[in-house]
Amino acid sequence: MILKGSQRSGAKQLGLHLLKTDENEHMEVHDIRGFMAEDVLGAMKEAQATAMGTKCKQHLFSISLNPPQHADVSPEQFEAALAKIEERMLLTEQARVVVFHEKEGRRHAHAVYSRIIADEMKAVQLSHYKNKLHEVSKELFIEHGWEMPNGMRDKKNRDPRNFTLDEWQQAKRMGKNAGDLKAVIQDAWNISDSRKAFERALEDRGMFLAKGDKRGHVAVTYEGEAISAARYAGKKAKEVRERLGKPDELRTVAETKDHIADFMTPQVNKYIREAKFKSFEEMQPLTIQRETMTQAHKVERNRLTKGQEHRWQDETNARAARMRKGFKGMWDKLTGKHAEQRKQNEIETLKALERDKQQANDLRKAQLDERRKLQAEIQQMRFEATKQQAELYKDLASYNRMQERQAGSLTERFNTHSRLQRIKSPRKNKGPNLER
Repeated sequence: MILKGSQRSGAKQLGLHLLKTDENEHMEVHDIRGFMAEDVLGAMKEAQATAMGTKCKQHLFSISLNPPQHADVSPEQFEAALAKIEERMLLTEQARVVVFHEKEGRRHAHAVYSRIIADEMKAVQLSHYKNKLHEVSKELFIEHGWEMPNGMRDKKNRDPRNFTLDEWQQAKRMGKNAGDLKAVIQDAWNISDSRKAFERALEDRGMFLAKGDKRGHVAVTYEGEAISAARYAGKKAKEVRERLGKPDELRTVAETKDHIADFMTPQVNKYIREAKFKSFEEMQPLTIQRETMTQAHKVERNRLTKGQEHRWQDETNARAARMRKGFKGMWDKLTGKHAEQRKQNEIETLKALERDKQQANDLRKAQLDERRKLQAEIQQMRFEATKQQAELYKDLASYNRMQERQAGSLTERFNTHSRLQRIKSPRKNKGPNLER
């Protein structure tokens, strides 16, 4: 599984993120260890309060555990992965919170550790933690028999469409997928060999090349969002400058937005609104189906949990009733029957725990399989909508270039006509009037 870690502060914000249910279809608090508090926000506040007695500014270590899309990973397997990480990072004794999230048919985990060693009031050193997480990640892929990503075998083969949190949030503001957005800009880069060709390729994809305030070359989308051309193309700034020239020769972001506003006539705006509305309407049945499925899955899980709790209580009472009390209980202890019954109860308790865990895992697996089938339909519809909008952007760019050529042709004809008129018109005699 892919492991990503970061040292950070902001305990409250992180706690709220872990508990989000608007972006995640299912959220489950799996474990809270080493804190007095029994809830996530309480644990995060406790970690922050402990860190105030030290000079540590990034007192939390957050890890996300992301299995392959179609892998079925049990809580025990996540626990085993965390045990490997803790041993490698010297976090075995540190307080932690573990939360499971499910979204779009994929289950992943977040673990947040307090770096502060309470007895010594100092932080655990996490030297080279990215390399250590990378090593553990490779071991987990091999251990579970998952197909290892090319980028994990060789850094040169990493998927260039991978994105950072900032890039994801930026794409989210535009209602787009960050990976798709990167793929679009990289495609435009790959098919162009000059600034003019890159500009044309971007315009065909609904973007305009501009001069950024600090980032050199940027691509400005129709929504007015400026994104770094170098970062999204996966190239170094020097390489971008060599192909595209100096950004000073381009419009600024503000000027580009004005240009887009001029170009985006009411009719063009209408086309785009219609395309987006059509996409929204076509997606609505699947969206309703997804929401209905999510609610049904939550009801099923709650029903199973409550049923298991009631059964557990009944079975516990039944096992306790087997242990005789009073004189009969003393006789059982003398004859060894009490010890035999206690051992049998312990075996039955362990079997009941395993049974309940297996039932919960089976239910989650069945629900994830159902959700993945629906997600495949959603992704196909997203692809069709993106393809349709891309064709619209291409048509609009062609129309815009045609208008610019026509405007240039009219200007040239007017200038030529003006020059001819000046040549044909006789020069006025500006000498003295001798008739006076």
